[in-house]
Amino acid sequence: MVKRIRANIARGSTELVILSLLAEQPLYGFEISRRIEERTEGALRFELASLYPMLYDLERRGLVKGQWQTNSTGRDRRYYSLTPKGKTQLAPLRREWRSFFQALDCLAGVSDA
Repeated sequence: MVKRIRANIARGSTELVILSLLAEQPLYGFEISRRIEERTEGALRFELASLYPMLYDLERRGLVKGQWQTNSTGRDRRYYSLTPKGKTQLAPLRREWRSFFQALDCLAGVSDA
């Protein structure tokens, strides 16, 4: 059983998580939230109230693009996709996080936990 990661720890990873998922395919907000929880077996969970401000910020910075699409069930959905700038940003962001985890392991021995 995977223990849920506290929100204040997970919050900093939101950008990496969103960009990584959108590198695979365009998704709408609820689907992003669902996939995060599903893929991490519940360890990471982002409420829509905290996810949408990050999506808006990523869009403002030109890393993602939102586009409304009609949904056959009646409610339109805003799908987000990774822009070329977002694709370019993802690789260095992944390297930065890898370095962070290595440094954290040196200090706190997290890989042995």
